[in-house]
Amino acid sequence: MRLDKYLWAVRLYKTRSLAADACQCGKVRLAEGVGGERELKPSHEVKIGEHYSLNLDQLHKEIEVLSIPPNRVGAPLVPGFMIDRTPQEEYERIQMARQYAFERRDRGIGRPTKRDRRELERFKDE
Repeated sequence: MRLDKYLWAVRLYKTRSLAADACQCGKVRLAEGVGGERELKPSHEVKIGEHYSLNLDQLHKEIEVLSIPPNRVGAPLVPGFMIDRTPQEEYERIQMARQYAFERRDRGIGRPTKRDRRELERFKDE
C-alpha cells in the first residue's frame, strides 16, 4: 500500500491529498536505525514493522506499522493496524500549550479595552 493511502486509512490525515502533501513537504519521515531518518514520497510502499515520524501541526507523532488495512478503517479499529509510539511528554506539551493559549474572561464585563489587550500581550510574551 502507498504511504499516503496508509496514512489516510489509519486516520492520521483527513484526506488522502493532505497525506500526500505532508509527504511531499517532508513532514513524514522513515526512522532508519539509530537517529537516522529520511524523507519519503507519497508513493513509498509501506511495510509491516516500519517506524514513521510525522509532524501534525505542532505534534511530533511516531508510529509503527502492525498491518496493512484493506480500506479506510473506523477509529476503534486503528490500534490493530498501528502502534502510537509518541512519548507521553509530547501530548502533555500540546495540552499545556492549548491551556495557556486560552484566555478566560468573566461573563458580563464586556470586551477587553485596548489597555487590557496590551497588558495581556505583555504578560504572554514574558
